[in-house]
Amino acid sequence: MSSILDLEVFVRTADTGSLSAAARGLGLTPAAASIALKRLETRLGIRLLARSTRSMRLTEEGRRYLDSVRVALSALSEGEQALKQQSQGLSGLLQLAAPSDFGRNVVLGWLDEFKAEHPNIRLQLMLNDSNADLFRETVDIALRFGVPQDSSLVALPIAPDHHRVACASPDYLARHGTPREPMELSRHSALRYMRQGQVSKTWRFRQADQLQEVEVTGDFLSNDGEIVRRWALGGHGIAYKARLDVIGDIAAGRLVALLEDWQGEPAPFNLMCPHRLQVSERVKVLHRFLQQRCQTLLST
Repeated sequence: MSSILDLEVFVRTADTGSLSAAARGLGLTPAAASIALKRLETRLGIRLLARSTRSMRLTEEGRRYLDSVRVALSALSEGEQALKQQSQGLSGLLQLAAPSDFGRNVVLGWLDEFKAEHPNIRLQLMLNDSNADLFRETVDIALRFGVPQDSSLVALPIAPDHHRVACASPDYLARHGTPREPMELSRHSALRYMRQGQVSKTWRFRQADQLQEVEVTGDFLSNDGEIVRRWALGGHGIAYKARLDVIGDIAAGRLVALLEDWQGEPAPFNLMCPHRLQVSERVKVLHRFLQQRCQTLLST
């Protein structure tokens, strides 16, 4: 079965005669639209559009297939509208990817609440610190920290002003002292994090117009955010974590936030979707739910 997005790219391209125009109309990059069209043609085993450097036209097979696709998309649209009108509540499957630490220790509990409020929703949760490929993996939406790098994705902001924070256990600070300036971190044991093969060895802090970048070292390195937090709780060094990951530990006194006069690196928290058409009503409701929970958590 072809995806709706692939079919829409085909119809828009046929109508406009331009893959770039189709991409703009659907809010995609030309590269993403090209991948969608190639994916459809590969699945069908036929060429739908004859393309050259200057022109694009329907093949005979593409012309016959276009009529069927128009009917199918129209039927889907009508069916969705009927469901929305008849629905007594949210239903369907939410396939969500989330970072391992925040997902396991915070989001999991929130999803229990969300499920209790919307019992007809089915949940699928994948925990992984590597960014899920929303175009290829079996997830519809993903929770991500940091400035979005993929402009082809739709970012629904949850905590846009969120930042990272340096923190350590009271025991570690009692044994090694409390850093007062960012540059002092270079003399401490840094609990470093590795993501997609890249080690976070430069920690950045800002105070007004002043930016300090600190090269940190340490004997502890992991690609799992929860492991880094556990090392911090165990007194092995200083972690540089998303505040949402450690705010509960800080409030309980298990960890101490450091350099509070300095602001850590921006880590906006977003709900990511591969396409605006996949921002369904259940995704919108989940987005509002997560915004409220994060706002409450950050105010503690």
